[in-house]
Amino acid sequence: MGADSPDSGVAAHYGDPAHEGRAIERASAWVDRSNRGVVTVTGPDRRSWLNDLTSQLLDHLAPGIGTQALVLDTRGHLRHHLSLVDDGTTTWIHTEPGGGAALAGFLDSMRFMLRVEVADLSAERSVLTVLGPERLQVLGPTAGQDVPMRVAGEEVDLFLPAERLAEVAQALTDTGVRPAGMWAYEAQRIAGHRVRAGLDTDERTIPHEVDWVGTGRPVHLDKGCYPGQETVARVHNLGRPPRRLVMLHLDGTAERLPAVGSPIELDGRTVGRVGTSARHHELGPIALGVVKRSAPTDADLLVEGIAAGQEVVVDPDTGANAKIDLRRRPR
Repeated sequence: MGADSPDSGVAAHYGDPAHEGRAIERASAWVDRSNRGVVTVTGPDRRSWLNDLTSQLLDHLAPGIGTQALVLDTRGHLRHHLSLVDDGTTTWIHTEPGGGAALAGFLDSMRFMLRVEVADLSAERSVLTVLGPERLQVLGPTAGQDVPMRVAGEEVDLFLPAERLAEVAQALTDTGVRPAGMWAYEAQRIAGHRVRAGLDTDERTIPHEVDWVGTGRPVHLDKGCYPGQETVARVHNLGRPPRRLVMLHLDGTAERLPAVGSPIELDGRTVGRVGTSARHHELGPIALGVVKRSAPTDADLLVEGIAAGQEVVVDPDTGANAKIDLRRRPR
């Protein structure tokens, strides 16, 4: 069964989403993510150049270390989310479905006189993700030595030649790795509080709102200037973001899941928007959303008439790292 947009073209499930989710959590599974945009950057200046353009510390990134980065506009709003790895000669990036051309176009426009080359390989390379506690053991020589591999967190992304996708997936299946579709993958991602650009974010999103700042996150706090850094620094040191990320535990009696962008309500008024949702094999129906910082953290919410309890992901006071006394001195 095919997944819904923007993941149309890859499988939603392979017959049993619940067991696919358990394989991701307890053993190993592979997920076809061949709809992802794939972009490469080559040339001796690639890492320092990407370091200047993005929110991540990349100028000394060691080969094989997977990370994430953001391209922000000057006001700190998201333009592109990058999942990347450098293999020593090439930086490999995957981004949201349909986003490869736009990302490559932006990067190409920023080359100026630097020694870098940008290519959109979305039609030539396919991302296959292997995840689960046994992910590294099961890979072995299956993918081949010539395949770039991004190891980050609990996932391994293979940048396969498109014509080898079916072959490698079958080889993994033959060794006992379970095929899992996007339903199980998205449920695991939502349960891990990992937002997805363009679905859990909107045109107003700033990094602090969605837990994108700090160790292991796309925004590194100890690096030089980049577009949007002023907003990141101001919120981190002085202010609190206007919205905060929550995970919603949806009423399981509802047969449907809410649509992306649906309003989150409290006492009849809109306090936020819902992003992605899924049915988790243990947690039941869950979703990510952003709500106003002022919304009480213990309030029960409503989404499309579905009752939703909130799990706080981003604290309302996040970013308040500078304690400044603004009281006036007595005259």
